[in-house]
Amino acid sequence: MIDFYGLTSPNVQKIFIMLEETGLPYKFIPVDVWASEQHKPEFARLNPNKKIPVIVDREGPGSKPYTVFESGAILMYLAEKTGKFLPKDMAKKYDVIQWLMVQVSGVGPAFGNFTHFNLFAPKPGNEYSFSRYRSEMLRLYDLLNERLGQAKYLGGDEYSIADMATFPWTRQHQAQGAKIDQLPNFKRWFEELSARPAVKTMIAKQADIKSSRETATDDNKDRFFNRGKYARA
Repeated sequence: MIDFYGLTSPNVQKIFIMLEETGLPYKFIPVDVWASEQHKPEFARLNPNKKIPVIVDREGPGSKPYTVFESGAILMYLAEKTGKFLPKDMAKKYDVIQWLMVQVSGVGPAFGNFTHFNLFAPKPGNEYSFSRYRSEMLRLYDLLNERLGQAKYLGGDEYSIADMATFPWTRQHQAQGAKIDQLPNFKRWFEELSARPAVKTMIAKQADIKSSRETATDDNKDRFFNRGKYARA
């Protein structure tokens, strides 16, 4: 059994997909980041970085409980545990890992920062930041489209953790301003992944998760965004 701590963010969604794809038994434990639950001592003991997602594998290495945080590391751990969605051949394996790293180091930060400056940052005064991250986000959509014109999936010929990691960040492509009819390779990939049973299950489960986002206090919002009295600049 795997204890899975998260909420509704794209980084959490990718772990839902992997757990559903592998069929591993898991228990979902919501952590309401809008209520600052990630700062509670019991959660900080699981992840000193105080971020979701986190898993605790009750049957980890040596049949002992093992905790993994950071979504990319969780995907790699689950792939190694199950022997699925990460090739054994070294070249093919690192094709997948490279594109997983593109998501972790590129897609996630750029798309996340676009969302922040689009939805949460004060206006006016952040036009430069908004433009910078929107441009980078759209550049990455072009990169994904280019890659998917060279290979069926991001990591190569087979569906992998690189696809699971990237898909959730692109679910809001319309709101993000990406014109996918002009990105035919990306569109083909997105529509295929959207039809996978594990992805459909993830979306259904996400719809049932409740949080205090709409009623969060100003202090909890400031803590979440590291602003106000929590700013360190």
